[in-house]
Amino acid sequence: MAEKVYPASKPSAGPTPSAGNPSFPASKAQLYNHNRPVYRPQPRRSRRSCCCSLCLWLTCIIIILLLLIAVASGVVYVLYRPHRPTFAVASLHVTQFNLTSSNKLTTNFNFTGSARNPNKKITFDYDPVTVSFKSDDVNVGDGTIAAFTMPKKNTTMLRTVTSVNGVSVDDNSQLKSDLKSKKSLQLRIQLDTKVKVKIGSIKAKKLPIRVTCDGIKAAVPTGKTATAATVSDAKCKVDLRIKIWKWTI
Repeated sequence: MAEKVYPASKPSAGPTPSAGNPSFPASKAQLYNHNRPVYRPQPRRSRRSCCCSLCLWLTCIIIILLLLIAVASGVVYVLYRPHRPTFAVASLHVTQFNLTSSNKLTTNFNFTGSARNPNKKITFDYDPVTVSFKSDDVNVGDGTIAAFTMPKKNTTMLRTVTSVNGVSVDDNSQLKSDLKSKKSLQLRIQLDTKVKVKIGSIKAKKLPIRVTCDGIKAAVPTGKTATAATVSDAKCKVDLRIKIWKWTI
């Protein structure tokens, strides 16, 4: 007896849903979430990074400015060869120097100095000059010199009379001791003013300067005859008086 062959069961007509695809009918949650990109928060730029970038740019700008200033200064120096003005003490006469028993000081000095401009292409314009005489930090004379101009390669004579009247002197000061023992005193002359520099048609801003002259020895007159101070060893130096915040250098 022949065996009957039964055909295999008919496969289903519809496609087999894969593991990753939703089955139909799909729910709303499956439809909206299917193939939707996963949100990943972008990293924010930190404040520290912004501050570092700002500081870097500021540093670069400052370096560039300094380089430009250095280059400009080098060009000016090569073209004009600038030099500071020089000052000297020509003569000094003491016409009065009287210290009373009550420590009251009265003085009178006749001062003659010189200012020289060694530059060939630079002119100096000076404001009025304040002159002060000091001896062991005691102010022994005050005066002024009128404003003046120093042309190129010029020497200008400076003259003034300085004096004080009734200035109190400490009983233990070195000045009083020197007058008793030596009948003479060491003087320091100080000149303060502002100067404007002219280079061709260019005018710089006024700069404060101080001229200090040391090495002056003055004898005290005994009568009405004036005495000449020794100024052969006098040396003067010129310093810029630049004020930064509360300090003057």
